[in-house]
Amino acid sequence: MRQQLGADGDFAYAYVIAHEVGHHVQYLLGTLSAAHQQMARVSEAEANKISVRLELQADFYAGVWAYHDNQRFASLEDGDIEEALGAASVIGDDYLQKKAQGYTIPESFNHGRSDQRVKWLKRGLTTGNVSLGDTFSPNYAAL
Repeated sequence: MRQQLGADGDFAYAYVIAHEVGHHVQYLLGTLSAAHQQMARVSEAEANKISVRLELQADFYAGVWAYHDNQRFASLEDGDIEEALGAASVIGDDYLQKKAQGYTIPESFNHGRSDQRVKWLKRGLTTGNVSLGDTFSPNYAAL
């Protein structure tokens, strides 16, 4: 992450790991299976939008974890949140495509734009309320 994206810091790495744990939470809740079933029935562009919803929810869950970990253990230090938000901003599809090819193809996005990833991580970090992580009901443009 540090060499290729310039994202560094212990909490940036913790966010990425927590995001992956968020996918496991989706698996346990049946969200992952339902989304994959739906993705198999729609066009590639629509499947990509469902994938983005999954990814943003995993970002949200990572934020919820960080919120509660900090409440319990006072684990966040100065600069930690900025590290995670910085990491989220450089793993957005728009940032990665622009860096790789100089332009973006929004219909190919399957992880979300940088601003979306930051928004959902921030929502989890600031609220800690797992019930606020529904990325499937809102209009796609509102994500």
